[in-house]
Amino acid sequence: MTSEISTASSTAGTAAALPIRITVARGDGIGPEIMDATLRILEAAGAGLRFDEIEIGEKVYLAGNTSGMAPEAWDVLRASKVFLKAPITTPRGSGYKSLNVTTRKTLGLFANVRPCVAYDPFVPTKHPDMDVVVIRENEEDTYAGIEHRQTAEVMQCLKLISRPGSERVIRYAFEYARRAERKKISCLTKDNIMKLTDGLFRQVFREIAAEYPEIETEELIVDIGTAWLADRPGRFDVVVTPNLYGDVVSDVTAQLTGSVGLCGSANIGRNFAMFEAIHGSAPDIAGKDLANPSGLLLAAVMMLVHVGRPVIAAKVHNAWLRTIEDGIHTGDIHRDGVSTRRVGTRAFADAVIERLGRTPQKLHPVHYDESSRKALDVEPRPHPKPLKELVGVDVFVDWDAHDRDPDVLARLLHDAAPKTIDLVMITNRGVKVWPGGHPETFRTDHWRCRFMARRSADGHTPISPKAVVELLDHLAVGGIDFVKTEQLYTFDGELGFSLGQGQ
Repeated sequence: MTSEISTASSTAGTAAALPIRITVARGDGIGPEIMDATLRILEAAGAGLRFDEIEIGEKVYLAGNTSGMAPEAWDVLRASKVFLKAPITTPRGSGYKSLNVTTRKTLGLFANVRPCVAYDPFVPTKHPDMDVVVIRENEEDTYAGIEHRQTAEVMQCLKLISRPGSERVIRYAFEYARRAERKKISCLTKDNIMKLTDGLFRQVFREIAAEYPEIETEELIVDIGTAWLADRPGRFDVVVTPNLYGDVVSDVTAQLTGSVGLCGSANIGRNFAMFEAIHGSAPDIAGKDLANPSGLLLAAVMMLVHVGRPVIAAKVHNAWLRTIEDGIHTGDIHRDGVSTRRVGTRAFADAVIERLGRTPQKLHPVHYDESSRKALDVEPRPHPKPLKELVGVDVFVDWDAHDRDPDVLARLLHDAAPKTIDLVMITNRGVKVWPGGHPETFRTDHWRCRFMARRSADGHTPISPKAVVELLDHLAVGGIDFVKTEQLYTFDGELGFSLGQGQ
């Protein structure tokens, strides 16, 4: 079992005798307890680390910093480039940003890596053969957090998928699989519905897969893919998926191992890396010496590999496996007839420390080597720039009159529009309601009104941005409340926008 995570060699570990700087945050809730347990184990293992502590989380939020991290903490992170982070609590209510999302995006941590392994029979699971790594795109998708309220009834969230962002995480997944000697990668998307965004992710997957003929690949719709993961995780090896699906899939997969508390994760970028447990801060058990530190400890194992301490990483990981195998379990995984001793956070850490230098007898021992530090080439390849031509515009309108009759709205738009652009379609929540709509279709106060340049014998005629401005000016004069526009382009003659029903 190996965990290859780096995209670049760590400069911090060039001399094994020198301590490596690590930025540490103890977090909220159970965070301080499990961080203390983890650091004690690392110190006992002779990890050779120097810890620079920063304060993050609820206390910082409530002091008035809505990002959850003080400005000076970023300077500490830039000095070490490696972050071991305990769970935090984000206060409920508007105005508070997710520190996890902020950190991942600010530091360019494009890949989230979550190994999910079964430890049967010592941690009961229905899937004893499970050993799946979920690699999730970490910066894009709906996690861009671009949302708007556009009308009294309708909110909008933008889903952004880029070719470079998709290339980096998909190429990382293939490089990870090749180095870790994994045999198969499954790509999960919803490209049957989101044909442009998820379609791009799937297309990039196909392009990159052709460069790795020794690795088996498959493409699955995310709903059936998640169902199969839940039912037959043994058929999966490495899974790569866009951000939102990856968030859900990785938690489902982690729980299938027997407990989400056993999984750590790595957030990998070109120059920075962050390591964390995947669970939350669990304030209900904070301070009670009940929390399982395993997720954060296994994240620290991945960190040790990343900074060039593979021998220590294996030493810690094998001691942890032996502890689990010996039945010394915290309450979340304790089972009568399986566990031999129920322990708290501190005693669990003591048990791991006692087993440093020992290996499991039934579970598979792990081994890491220096090859884990070799740089992975994940940078996007250059692509020719396509010819981009403007052929129309979607105008989103807030309109709540005349019983929301689309025929009335169409007449208003026709009257207000210039003669060089034609209204060709009106949709409501993505369903075409004009022309030829159905009276049974439920309608809100939010309408997408598609205007296209007059068609020629050769198809769409390109127009200038000035024509769109003229259209909006006419609509404004006509009293039409437009709330958003989306320009419609072709790229090398191919449509860069989805078609409505009947187009």
